[in-house]
Amino acid sequence: MSGKWVVWGWMVAGACFGDARPNMVFVFSDDHATQAISAYGGRFADVAPTPNLDRIAERGMRFNRCMVGNSICGPSRATILTGKHSHLNGFMTNENTAFDGTQQTFPKLLQKSGYQTALIGKWHLGSAPTGFDHWDILPGQGFYYNPDFINAGGQYREMGYVTEIVTRKATAWLEEGRDKGKPFILMVQHKAPHREWSPAPKYLNAFDGVAMPEPDTLFDDYRGRGTAAREQDQTIAKTMELGKDLKIEQDDFSGQLAARIHKRMTSEQLMAWNAAYQLENQAFLKANLSGKELVRWKYQRYVKDYLRCIKSVDESVGELWNTLAKEGLLENTVFIYSSDQGFYLGEHGWFDKRFMYDESHRTPLLVSWPGVTPPGAVNSDLVSNLDFAETFLGIAGVEVPSDMQGASLVPLLSGQKPAAWRDSLYYHYYEFPGWHMVHRHEGVYDGRYKLMNFYDLGEWELYDLLADPKEMVNQYANPEYAAAVKRMHQKLSTVRKQYDVPANQPQDVSAPTMRYHSSSFRKQAEEGHGTK
Repeated sequence: MSGKWVVWGWMVAGACFGDARPNMVFVFSDDHATQAISAYGGRFADVAPTPNLDRIAERGMRFNRCMVGNSICGPSRATILTGKHSHLNGFMTNENTAFDGTQQTFPKLLQKSGYQTALIGKWHLGSAPTGFDHWDILPGQGFYYNPDFINAGGQYREMGYVTEIVTRKATAWLEEGRDKGKPFILMVQHKAPHREWSPAPKYLNAFDGVAMPEPDTLFDDYRGRGTAAREQDQTIAKTMELGKDLKIEQDDFSGQLAARIHKRMTSEQLMAWNAAYQLENQAFLKANLSGKELVRWKYQRYVKDYLRCIKSVDESVGELWNTLAKEGLLENTVFIYSSDQGFYLGEHGWFDKRFMYDESHRTPLLVSWPGVTPPGAVNSDLVSNLDFAETFLGIAGVEVPSDMQGASLVPLLSGQKPAAWRDSLYYHYYEFPGWHMVHRHEGVYDGRYKLMNFYDLGEWELYDLLADPKEMVNQYANPEYAAAVKRMHQKLSTVRKQYDVPANQPQDVSAPTMRYHSSSFRKQAEEGHGTK
């Protein structure tokens, strides 16, 4: 069934029998790496399966090459809302930025077409949501335990664990809050698994006694890369904090942050927390680890907590799916799961994101569309979060504005790849100096080669992901890759022109001029909401 005839069928149905267009449930997490979803395989598939997320892939399509245009939370969200790259939607960095809610967004266009629009959970765009009939959001980063929410009536606190609360609010809207005579899009946006990776009480002991497999690049020395890889501040070895990140109580700044998080807990929650961590913490402090053994211990604590948070996200997906089935909505609902970007789970010795390297450049995308997308389908075309707005509009049969920069995935979902589908993707990261001190860079990716320009450093990098999927060796100066370098420079020039990137932008656009380096900035900027 082609996308054209799918849309025609909805138009006929809408004209004759009322609005029968598909509903959409878009579940969106924060910092969820594809390597932590068992449908994508990887080293955690056997030890930490995600059965509810896998079910979306089993009944729909798994996208293997969904990439982001700017690997950081707020800018990714702004791109999804607008269908435009950061330099056009105006939201280029997380720091000192508020999203311009007066501009065109896909929720506003869906509203005009008769859809109900609802947003529940993390927003993280610094301004009030617009284009939503119902919204109930976390302020800033939000808290894992007993979080505050903001809606049209003001700010208030909910008791419990944030992923469970967001899920409960979303299922309640599906059951009681919506107009059952209209199609809808429900955006369920989780804080998890964002730093500081605090698990739900019931999952605090998940994976106890399990040795999580390490990536073989855990002790990467960055010998094959440039200055940016060596100068970043997001290593497990040096950056990851014992107190807030790893739950080791100390009398330093990191321990103070952990204590502030604990202040939000009830005595019962804190008791469960301490019971889960104290014995292992005491053994750690007694061992006085150093060097690689310390990194290995930190990696195990970090990854287990991260995957414990994922268990709650996976459970949320299952509850939403079951609610749709109970309400008789499942067969006419497109169920979509994604994240704002990928994340490093020890690869290259890192956590966090920001780089154009694969683990943070790639984001999960799973879509179930009954009657349109064949079960178990796998797509390896180059797609992007730039395409999400156009896809939501395409599902609804709404015309995509000409100034949006992405492409609707409806044809791909219905098994009809357009002949002129893109052959490359553009990337641009702007936030430096800033959290984790990743240098600004732009680049282009064609599915095999990746060209990156760290323009403040005057350094170029080229990777051949067919020969070097872990991006360990920069081939830019290798004469054997001269033809690939030339071709990728041409592609970069083409996509910059295609997406209206200002010719002088790399020199003129920067993060706010705040004077800090990593540790001092963390102390100044931390507000107890988790780091950026």
